[in-house]
Amino acid sequence: MDQQRIGAFLKTLRKERALTQEQLAERFGVSGRTVSRWENGNNLPDLAVLVELADYYDVEIRELLNGERKGGTVKPEEKENLLAAAEYSGGERNRLLARMHRLFLAGLAGFGAALVIGALGLERTAPYGQIADFGMGLAFGMLMVGVLLTSRRAAAIRAAKIRLLQKAGLRRGDEETSS
Repeated sequence: MDQQRIGAFLKTLRKERALTQEQLAERFGVSGRTVSRWENGNNLPDLAVLVELADYYDVEIRELLNGERKGGTVKPEEKENLLAAAEYSGGERNRLLARMHRLFLAGLAGFGAALVIGALGLERTAPYGQIADFGMGLAFGMLMVGVLLTSRRAAAIRAAKIRLLQKAGLRRGDEETSS
């Protein structure tokens, strides 16, 4: 996939509709800066947004990913599969964010406990010293787990999306050549 080419195609499609980046951003619930990043090839839309963009511009997802018009129509079952994958991907992202919020709050609580104990000068008094140490350990541990969790999960989700899109594109291409 050539992100620059995809971005240029997205820009062409937007201009064909005589829309500004801000108008398109408002339509899809993103910022104007996000649309700019898509069009400059710095970033690609999420799978769910790609499906919506294809629907909005009346082009195939494969055309968006190739960065040019090919013609033809998307079969309804393929569109349903892509929508289901996008919905699943969004659900995974929401679960990951909820888990990250819980980890962040646990770490923040641990850090807060250590800070209060330190401010009151109780760190040398049992059991407050152990509580402060546990709180700082919890805060550091949650920070490390959060970094590992987001990096591995985010990469795995992105790889799964790419495999799904490539599979859909290859399957579609196989069907066309056998016709």
